[in-house]
Amino acid sequence: MGRCDPGLKRVSTLEVGDTDTAVALGSGDVPVLGTPALLALAESACVEAIAEDLPEGETSVGTWAEIEHLRATPVGETVRATATLIGHHGRRLEFKVTVDQDGDPVARISHRRVLVERTRFLEKLGLPSTV
Repeated sequence: MGRCDPGLKRVSTLEVGDTDTAVALGSGDVPVLGTPALLALAESACVEAIAEDLPEGETSVGTWAEIEHLRATPVGETVRATATLIGHHGRRLEFKVTVDQDGDPVARISHRRVLVERTRFLEKLGLPSTV
C-alpha cells in the first residue's frame, strides 16, 4: 500500500450554489450549504491530500465521518476545507478537516478512509474495473 505519511494536507474550496443547499439535497428546508455537500467537500480534500502518494491501481474509500456543522453558509459564499492526514494504520487513514468561510469556522470533521486496490474492489461489486 502507499506511503501516505501523516502530515499530508490539501485545501479544497466550494462556492455554494443552489445544488449544494440543504433544500436541494433533501437534508433540510433552508437554502444554505447542506451538510451532505459539506461532507463531500471534506472527502474531496482528503482524497486529494493522498492522491500523489498512492501507487498505480490503488485508491481510498470513505468509511466513517463525524461532522460538527457550526455555522450556516448562504448561496454565493465560498467555504474552504483543509484536510490533514493525522494517522495511517495499515490500510486505515485518519483525517481531521476544518472548514471555514473567510476565516470563521463552519465545520469540524473527523474522517476515516481505507486504502483498496481499485480493480479488486470493483470486481467484488460486479462492476467493470475501468470505471
